[in-house]
Amino acid sequence: MAISIETLHQELLEMKIDIEFIKNTLKEDYELSDHAKKELKETRQTPESEYVDLNNLQNASKSS
Repeated sequence: MAISIETLHQELLEMKIDIEFIKNTLKEDYELSDHAKKELKETRQTPESEYVDLNNLQNASKSS
């Protein structure tokens, strides 16, 4: 598969713009909503014994 230098250059420029966007997004100082904070607090209080194993869940859905 042949690709021209111009095409490669254009794709690199597009990637550069995308990366700059991602970097700026990651720099933002976001704060969780009150609802998200509440859910996170409740989740952290859940004992590990109540967790559902992903493999068991997948096997149960396959057998249904």
